[in-house]
Amino acid sequence: MLRTVLLSSPRSWALRKADCHRDGKQANRKHGFVRTIIQCPCPRHDPKCPGRVRMLKKMQICLCFFFVSGILYEISLLSSCFSSYMPMAKNFLTPEQVLNLGKSIIFLETTERLEPPPLVSCSVESAARIYQDRPIILFMKGLTNDTALDLNSSYAAFSLLSSMKNVFIFPLQMETVFQETPLLQWYNQVVPEQEKNWIHVSSDASRLALIWKYGGIYMDTDVISIRPIPEKSFLAAQKSRFSSNGIFGFPAHHKFIWDCMENFVLKYNGKIWGNQGPFLMTRMLKTICNLTDFKGTEDHSCQNISFLNPQRFYPIPYPAWGRYYEVWDKSPNFNHSYALHLWNFMNHNRKAVVAGSNTLAEKLYKAYCPSTYEDLIQNVQLRDFMRSEDVV
Repeated sequence: MLRTVLLSSPRSWALRKADCHRDGKQANRKHGFVRTIIQCPCPRHDPKCPGRVRMLKKMQICLCFFFVSGILYEISLLSSCFSSYMPMAKNFLTPEQVLNLGKSIIFLETTERLEPPPLVSCSVESAARIYQDRPIILFMKGLTNDTALDLNSSYAAFSLLSSMKNVFIFPLQMETVFQETPLLQWYNQVVPEQEKNWIHVSSDASRLALIWKYGGIYMDTDVISIRPIPEKSFLAAQKSRFSSNGIFGFPAHHKFIWDCMENFVLKYNGKIWGNQGPFLMTRMLKTICNLTDFKGTEDHSCQNISFLNPQRFYPIPYPAWGRYYEVWDKSPNFNHSYALHLWNFMNHNRKAVVAGSNTLAEKLYKAYCPSTYEDLIQNVQLRDFMRSEDVV
């Protein structure tokens, strides 16, 4: 009777064939990538033969167990990694370890709030869905290393985002971020309490430092991603001859970003909103490019920097920002857009997405951040309704 058992380990494979000798013992030889154990026929009058048969059966069961365990181990390694480089235990990684993986999508929250509102959650979720092979990082000023927040957090949006495999949430430590950049001296001298636009100014500075150090794409937390951006070095035109800084991307240590940081410090004026943001990007771009008006949906290029058409991110311009919260007879298709900026800075009345309203924003939520729509809008409104019914 012959029996064959396959054995594997994650790192090595071997083939062994057993040769029968006259005394009934086995001799094994290495060959190939599978180990085969063959039981030799026992001599008729060998009293030890039944024991050997039982022993070999036990060996075969053990070897089968190790073989299956090895295969399951290999499968777990593959299934736990997206894009071959994302580690399994993301909760133990530092910001530098994730950022050094390259190609990060970076969001910033420079207020002290710990619960991301639905629009922030939608922005991060949509990026995580569109860029599944890239780390999505949300830096939060209100978060510290001692803050105990995890998947079971009472903050619904925090819990939702933390559960996404390629989303990382880290504390925003500006002094660390500004190290080895021209911005550190400015940061050490500025007095945040005396700054009129500190939330915006600190965000403008942080995004420059992070992109210069590590590369990738920066996005505002009111930008909904709808398809991948094919460019590596780009600025987004808000309108002809005027750049935004709400979304941009560059490789690490790009000279343009370094020059922007130097100009940030040289021309600093925190009293003027946007002076360190879109106005900074625009004046720096003008020093190297002859900006002209856009015609149609074409993009412009200058010194290997793509200046992307307003249709890519701003098909609805800021004077018409309220249209996102209106019902359209026919919704636009945004075929020429990579993402949509919802102009939350203009939303002084705090218009929000309401389940069943059929607004353009609600349709965008359903299409590009369905978890946020379901968990933070539909379910929350349903719970509020149930509570009101209980009170009555």
